[in-house]
Amino acid sequence: MLAIVAPGQGAQTPGFLAPWLEEPTFAERLNWLSAVSGLDLVHYGTVADAETIRDTAIAQPLLVAAGLLAALELFPHPADAFSLMGVTAGHSVGEITAAAGVGVLSAEQAMVFVRERGRAMAAASAATPTSMTAIIGGSSDEVLAGIAAHGLTAANNNGSGQIVAAGTKDQLAALSANPPARARLIELSVAGAFHTVHMQPAVQELARLARAISTHDPRARLLSNADGQVVHDGRDVLRRLVGQVASPVRWDLCMAAMADLGVTGMLEVPPAGTLTGIAKRNLKGVELFALNSPEELGEALEFVARHGGAAPSSPIAGNPTWRLVVSPGKGQFTRTEDVDADTVLPNHSTVGVLKNLRSEVPVSAPYGGIVVEWLVENGDPVSPGQPLLRLHPMVESADATEVTR
Repeated sequence: MLAIVAPGQGAQTPGFLAPWLEEPTFAERLNWLSAVSGLDLVHYGTVADAETIRDTAIAQPLLVAAGLLAALELFPHPADAFSLMGVTAGHSVGEITAAAGVGVLSAEQAMVFVRERGRAMAAASAATPTSMTAIIGGSSDEVLAGIAAHGLTAANNNGSGQIVAAGTKDQLAALSANPPARARLIELSVAGAFHTVHMQPAVQELARLARAISTHDPRARLLSNADGQVVHDGRDVLRRLVGQVASPVRWDLCMAAMADLGVTGMLEVPPAGTLTGIAKRNLKGVELFALNSPEELGEALEFVARHGGAAPSSPIAGNPTWRLVVSPGKGQFTRTEDVDADTVLPNHSTVGVLKNLRSEVPVSAPYGGIVVEWLVENGDPVSPGQPLLRLHPMVESADATEVTR
C-alpha cells in the first residue's frame, strides 16, 4: 500500500524550487498560486535566503504550493492518485497540503487558508517570546514528564527518539538546564511555540474565516495529526485543521495507523526528507522515496506503481463518499443498539464504538440518512478507513426532512 506524505515548516531550504521551475506547467501553476496568495512564491522558492523563508507567513504558503504542484506533476490527472494511493497525511502545515490533495479543499482555498494561517501564527508568536526545542533520545516517559514539569507542551511527537517541546523561552531554558537523562536537546529555529496554547489567537481567527469555506469529503484515506485517525467528513477535516494550530501533532499515531493499514511504500512530496527520515526509524521494512527534483519523477512513478498498483483500491475512492460511515482507526467495532436497516439517523448520530489498545473512540455518522445496510458485524475487527455502514442521505424540504433513495 502506498502512503503519500507532506512535510511541515522547517523542511524548506533556499532554492529548493529552482529545478522545478524548469518544468513549464509547474512554473505556470506557481505563478497562479502566487497571485492567489499575494506572495511572490517564485522568488521565495528560488533566490530568497534562509532567514527570509524562515518567516512563518512565507514558509507555510511556500510549502503547501510546493507539495501540491509537485503532486500534480506526478499525477497530472488527480483521479489517478485516488486509485493508487492507500493513505495520505501531512505534518503540521503539511496537513493542508494533504487535505487539498484528496479534494477536501481546492488549491486556491488551501492557499488562502494557509496564507491566513501563517499570518495569524506569526502575529500570535510576536505576542510572547516563545520557541521550540527538539529532544532526541531518552526514555519517552521521562521526556514527557520533564516537559510537563517545566510547564511546556509536547508539541510534536514524532515517534521513537524525537519529541519537540514548546513554550516560553524561559521555560525552555529551564528544561535545557535540567534535561531528561540520556537526551540531547536541539533548539529549533522557529518563530514561536506552534501547536500550543500560545497559538490560540490564531485558532480564533482561522475559525472565523473557516465558517465561509466550503469543503468536500476526502477522496482517499486522510489521517489526522490530532490522533492518527482516518477522517472522512470534509467539515471535520477543516475543523481539525483549525484546531491543529494550537494542538500537538501526533505524527507517531499517524505512523502507527500506516502500519495498521499495511503501508509498504511512503513517498514524500517536496521539500522531502524530513518525514522519510523519521519513517526510517519508525516504519521498519517500509520502502521510502523523497521526491525533490523533476528528474526523479520517472523513478517516483515506478515507486508508485510498485506500491500503489499492488494495493487494493481504497473503498473510499470507489463509492459515493456521502453514503458511507468509515472506521477512524484499527480495532474492534461495537455497534450501537437499535441502529438497524431502515433506521433514520439524524446528523452526527453515534453508530458505534471503536476500541483498541490506545483508545476507545465513538464513531458517528456525519450526515443524516436512512440505514441501508451494515457492512460489518458487531464485534468485527476493522481497519482504518474501512466502510462500516451505508446510508441514503436525507435532504431538507420546505415542509419536513425527507429521505431520498
